[in-house]
Amino acid sequence: MDSTDGVINLIHLADTRGTSGHSVSMRVLGRFQPGILTGHDFLDCEIVIVAESVNASFSVTLLPEDLEDWESALATLESGRFASWLESGRTPSMKFEPDESRELRVSVHDGPSSGVTVTIPLFAPPEAWAGEQRDLLARVRKVYPQEVVETSPGAYEWRHATNV
Repeated sequence: MDSTDGVINLIHLADTRGTSGHSVSMRVLGRFQPGILTGHDFLDCEIVIVAESVNASFSVTLLPEDLEDWESALATLESGRFASWLESGRTPSMKFEPDESRELRVSVHDGPSSGVTVTIPLFAPPEAWAGEQRDLLARVRKVYPQEVVETSPGAYEWRHATNV
């Protein structure tokens, strides 16, 4: 699930072997502005979609609260319900729609830039797919811990002086 170029996955959903080969990933490329207080905890990412006739990627900058929202979306998905994520309008949004036959439809809508929407059906993801996504989230949080704190509106400082 991880690549060899230092990029790690926050999301990796793929068909089981022997099916269509569709996949949707959110790859974390690194910090958006490392060392700069106001952008250090933002993550530079890309959504990557692979299907028979579509290979697409969408640039995304995640805020710390986006990771919290992803954790909430995962809880909703674990209960078998529809979930959406990144609905602020500043980035491409994602929708996850499970159905009774264990299929999961994932849609990415790039409203802020191209207006394109891509929907990919994933056939029978593994039983533990939501747990696997939680593990990826935990790894991203470990590799990219939140190191900046907003002390008052518009005022920031390093959480630990040793991280500077």
